[in-house]
Amino acid sequence: MYRFLLTPRWWGINLFVVLAIPFCVFMGSWQLGRFEDRAQAHREAEEKPVVSTEPPAPVGELLPVDKVTSGRVAEATGTYEDQFLVPARVVGEREGHYVLTLLRQSDGSPALPVVRGWLPGAADPVEAPAPPKGEVSLSGVLQAPEHTRSPGVYKDGGLPADQVGIISAASLVNLVPYPVENAWVTLTDGQPGNAGLTPVPPAATPDSGLDLKAFQNLGYTGEWFVFAGFVVFMWFRLLRRDAEVARDEALGIAPEGPPQPVTPEPSPGTGAEAPEDAAAENRRSPAPTP
Repeated sequence: MYRFLLTPRWWGINLFVVLAIPFCVFMGSWQLGRFEDRAQAHREAEEKPVVSTEPPAPVGELLPVDKVTSGRVAEATGTYEDQFLVPARVVGEREGHYVLTLLRQSDGSPALPVVRGWLPGAADPVEAPAPPKGEVSLSGVLQAPEHTRSPGVYKDGGLPADQVGIISAASLVNLVPYPVENAWVTLTDGQPGNAGLTPVPPAATPDSGLDLKAFQNLGYTGEWFVFAGFVVFMWFRLLRRDAEVARDEALGIAPEGPPQPVTPEPSPGTGAEAPEDAAAENRRSPAPTP
């Protein structure tokens, strides 16, 4: 009854099933591994201190900033130039603004955004202390550039020319005539330029791993295993159908075919029989007498 399994059609079906199921299981396991990696990165980021305990390093060696270098203490040398205020920033449950000054680095690298500190109240460039003149050497905690989803950023727009809502190269490069690093540092206590300012606490590493992409990986995991189960289900369904057909043929039961169309019989006196009926009637009628 199962001789149909040796037909070319079933050879193709079995080959597809043998290849499809391991492939679906492999892809589901790979997506699950990606989710576990992101979850592990998230746990490590939560356990990692905000400020790294590793020794300070030149800022150029820590760029581009990533999950490993974010929080490292970076050193830089240069001169302070353009200054901006970053409004609507909260420190210690009080709202105020950051004082952001660009450091033109002595080695010719792009300017480094430096958050010298925080002041309470509305942003007013008159109240912000001017940066020290001449060349300075400083150290601060390296931070990743902000984006529109970063906590605390000002996204309403309409800011004056001396204010920025987001600390990133994209928001600063059009305000100054020189390139800007896509990172920033927040000064620690006792650094040149932060006298009279409250140091800004460094933020935790952004995008620690347990984000929307991680849950997408988890969803893809379920999809691949569902695909594997669907392949097995369809294989059993086709097998049962062909087995029933083979059993019926062995018992001499003809498969039910489509219903045959029924040709309607023509009505008397219509269609092609009408001339024949007229001729027969003429033969039965007597000839007229002259």
